[in-house]
Amino acid sequence: MPELIKAIEPFRFYTRLHLSELTGLRASNLSQLLNIVKRVPGSCIYHHTHRFLQQHQYLSPEPPNDFAYWVSKVLGEDELGEKLASIDTIQFSTVRKLRDKIIATIENYLKNNMSAKLKFAGEGEEFHFIKSVSFVLPTNYIAYDLREFADIVKKITIDAIYFHIFESRLRLEKKTNDFSNWIETSIGDKELSDKISRLDPYIHTLEDLRKTIIRIVEQKLRD
Repeated sequence: MPELIKAIEPFRFYTRLHLSELTGLRASNLSQLLNIVKRVPGSCIYHHTHRFLQQHQYLSPEPPNDFAYWVSKVLGEDELGEKLASIDTIQFSTVRKLRDKIIATIENYLKNNMSAKLKFAGEGEEFHFIKSVSFVLPTNYIAYDLREFADIVKKITIDAIYFHIFESRLRLEKKTNDFSNWIETSIGDKELSDKISRLDPYIHTLEDLRKTIIRIVEQKLRD
């Protein structure tokens, strides 16, 4: 077994508490939806594209997009709903860029489907905008090498996994997830860092992600 490399800087694990807060904003048609999407805080866009991942990660690895669901199920605009649902969230490094893509998708659809502007949601079926509020908290776990890292990943909560994989990259606008960044900069293993960075977190449950990360790191430790 190769000698373990000590990290330049230890990895400190954090977790987060999540709350959902009503903004008081609501939309009855596509024009209203578009106008509000343009001006709500990024935490609101984040909530409506990541809500399912945060709340029901055990049930499905593919989170539905709240905008796509409402457009299809309430307004009956299935074509636009499919376009919104097909937006590949992982290709966007910031919420701002994700918002721009959603805006462009709706605007382009309205240009070619003027009648869609005339469709209104029924009473009680309006789209209510909610924002995601997170509180980041330190845990007692610190890893000084890859073995400690793998052992701790087995024990931390899925909220900690979520924070270091999703929130660090998208909401905090980092280029990669926290795990990959630490492995490359403090352990000096770019190959291992890239393997974890290439994982598509949107097609795995959080428990699947945990198991996959552990397997990749432990394989590296055996090599």
